[in-house]
Amino acid sequence: MPQGQPSVVPDDGLTTRQRRNRPLVFVHTGIGKGKSTAAFGLALRAWNQGWPIGVFQFVKSAKWKVGEENALRVLGASGEGGSVDWHKMGEGWSWVQRDGQMDNEEKAREGWEQVKRDLAAETYKLYVLDEFAYPLHWGWIDTDEVVEVLRSRPGTQHVVITGRNAPEKLVDFADLVTDMSKVKHPMDAGQKGQRGIEW
Repeated sequence: MPQGQPSVVPDDGLTTRQRRNRPLVFVHTGIGKGKSTAAFGLALRAWNQGWPIGVFQFVKSAKWKVGEENALRVLGASGEGGSVDWHKMGEGWSWVQRDGQMDNEEKAREGWEQVKRDLAAETYKLYVLDEFAYPLHWGWIDTDEVVEVLRSRPGTQHVVITGRNAPEKLVDFADLVTDMSKVKHPMDAGQKGQRGIEW
């Protein structure tokens, strides 16, 4: 197993083990493909470690069948790794605000309230807040509140947030931020999304 060497060792009074095992906040943002895919890859690692996982899917349609959902539900029910709970809150595509925006806003807020309850109860070891950057960017949910809730969360709960336009305050707070940039995409040449690739 590769052992990463930090470029800086902070003077924080923690041992190497304490620092290694501290809970992390991840942000996957940018206009490129792969933000949610990377988060679900992280969920696979968490499942393998036996961690309970909570996936909270914001904004994307609750009717939309996501390939990772089926796979993670099957794995969670297998009894071999961690449990997996999947919560859907959205009614429409994440990058388009539709006429039903008020319904989406309300569902996003309800979803955030559930995340807060689960964080307080330490329900999961890994939280995937898929497309959560959108409600923050659109002002549906207060970024300052999110940062404060994440800063004060108990235990060793890891949180990964995906979506374009992650607010600067969230990016500044997070421990790991990846900006997915697009170099090239088949849709640029008029090709629609396809099974097994986009879903």
